Amino acid sequence: MNTPVADVKPVVVSKQAEEAINGVVTQVVCTAFTDHILVLVTQYGKMGTLISVTPNMVTGDLGKPTLTTKVLLGCDEPLIHVCAKNLVSFVSQESKNKPVLLAVALKDKGANSIKTLKEVIRNCQVW
Repeated sequence: MNTPVADVKPVVVSKQAEEAINGVVTQVVCTAFTDHILVLVTQYGKMGTLISVTPNMVTGDLGKPTLTTKVLLGCDEPLIHVCAKNLVSFVSQESKNKPVLLAVALKDKGANSIKTLKEVIRNCQVW
């Protein structure tokens, strides 16, 4: 029995966007996997640093989970951890606390750019 093409759900759901942020062309790709969300943010056309952002639920705590960041590939510097938490903490929360893999290659890591990037990521919602 053949299933009509319209009834087949894709295995991986992905959305992408491109926007100039402070004059710099920025590309965002969000992909939902069964156990993770992948967010790629680049101003260089490549993946850059890969960071794992994992929620930690404290037993009995009704508030938001804390997030642990770990650089998997690339330069491990304090600013990259701050950027990662600011860019994708809402992604983890809105996806029922799924871990997020963030690939980031940014020329401009200023607060205004990060704020605009969050909106671009939100527009690519796949979770």
